[in-house]
Amino acid sequence: MTTPLHGADDRTGRLPTASPLFVTAEGLPLRLRQVGEEDLPELHRLDREVFEEHAYPYFTLRQLYDLFRADLFVLDDGRTFHGYVMAGVNADREGWILGLAIDRQWRGHGLGRRLMAESLRRLRAQGVRAVALTVEPSNATAIELYASLGFRRVDERAGYFGSDADRLIMRLPLD
Repeated sequence: MTTPLHGADDRTGRLPTASPLFVTAEGLPLRLRQVGEEDLPELHRLDREVFEEHAYPYFTLRQLYDLFRADLFVLDDGRTFHGYVMAGVNADREGWILGLAIDRQWRGHGLGRRLMAESLRRLRAQGVRAVALTVEPSNATAIELYASLGFRRVDERAGYFGSDADRLIMRLPLD
């Protein structure tokens, strides 16, 4: 069972498209909504743009969508995605943030915080006890965001994503 988004249609779980949930300082109306299958090409475009060579291959993104679509959200303006967050829950009821991406031109506008807040709210509603994530050790902006949300560094793993891809592991207790 999925928890509806604030203001979402009870039948679909999607936010109504008529009223924006979030408006940037520039007045651009962005809507927070769950991803549909038809959105995968645009999601993949954003993932490639943000993560470049570290982006999910399309087939992996497709399988993650199949597994975790209830916890995959985008911020879009009706034409273009400007951010996404994807979470998953393991058998121990621990959540993982599998991806957070914000279009480079929209960084610094609170979009990552908004996506994370919705993801954490939904994970809590599902009874998740804690949430973990990985982050590149040199990504000070992301580390600062996660720390401001209550995440704490619990480990650093050399070669987590391959020989040149070290990661910090951060964790947030929810109970």
